[in-house]
Amino acid sequence: MTQLSTSRPKVLGVKAQRAKFMQSLTPYGFVAPVSALILVLMIIPIAIVIGYSTLDNVIMTPESRFVGLDNYVTILTDGTFYIAARNSLVFTLGSVTAHFVLGLAFATLLNTRLLSPFVKTIFRAIFILPWLFTVAIIAVLWRMLLNPNGIINYLLVSSGIVDVGVEWLSSRSTALLAVTVINIWAGYPFFMVSLLAGLQGIPRDLYEAATVDGASAWQQFWHVTLPQLRPIIISMMILDMIWTSQQFALIWLTTGGGPINATEMLPTYTYKLAFSTYEFGLASASAVIILLLSMVLAFFYVRHQKVKD
Repeated sequence: MTQLSTSRPKVLGVKAQRAKFMQSLTPYGFVAPVSALILVLMIIPIAIVIGYSTLDNVIMTPESRFVGLDNYVTILTDGTFYIAARNSLVFTLGSVTAHFVLGLAFATLLNTRLLSPFVKTIFRAIFILPWLFTVAIIAVLWRMLLNPNGIINYLLVSSGIVDVGVEWLSSRSTALLAVTVINIWAGYPFFMVSLLAGLQGIPRDLYEAATVDGASAWQQFWHVTLPQLRPIIISMMILDMIWTSQQFALIWLTTGGGPINATEMLPTYTYKLAFSTYEFGLASASAVIILLLSMVLAFFYVRHQKVKD
């Protein structure tokens, strides 16, 4: 009897430890499917691209050759790469700044009490329209509008601003400005909707207290509205910089990076290396460099999110 009584607690103790161990594995079971997808769809492809960036004659020929960092040196000494990097910087900073300004202006308009709900609904439907179009539709629409015989040139010539139609997308002096304007038009609704949600979440008590203290409308905007929106603004601007710097489809469908590299961006530069000249090793090196630049922005975004939490 004594032996049975002493062995039973041991068996129960083993079962309890096993149950506790299985319970500790439960959270990992929930994240296992997502982890497997991340591994297959992201980590493994990134590792393959990093491996390709150290090889020459990769994919196109069975006899690839290890070249180490030579592909990176070739990319970083290529003048076209720096043209693409400069264009990407101008395109990104211009787009993000205009997205913020237009988004905040329209969000403030839609949040004002001076307009009736019906009028706000109409404006909201109009302002949100660019978000409803796909990139292909946006590219075709603006290529028609900016055509030398399009409506924009017709209005400019009719009003006497220019003598002849401007080739907005075919001229080196205007192509980068044109694609930036197109991207601004296509992307500002993201800021507008997000900032409108933030404005509607600001307590009215803050504005009433500022009014009692004698603050003007501008002072209320500067000292109440912007500080309350600051976390949203920072998060959106970092995200928008990441998305805009990787914009490919819009550039490719409007100018293809031309004319003469006037709108060449880092994504289109990498695409041409891979599928125009079939230099997959160089394209992989360029992709890794873009990944590192994106990781810098992602680091600041994650850091901001941790600080906000």
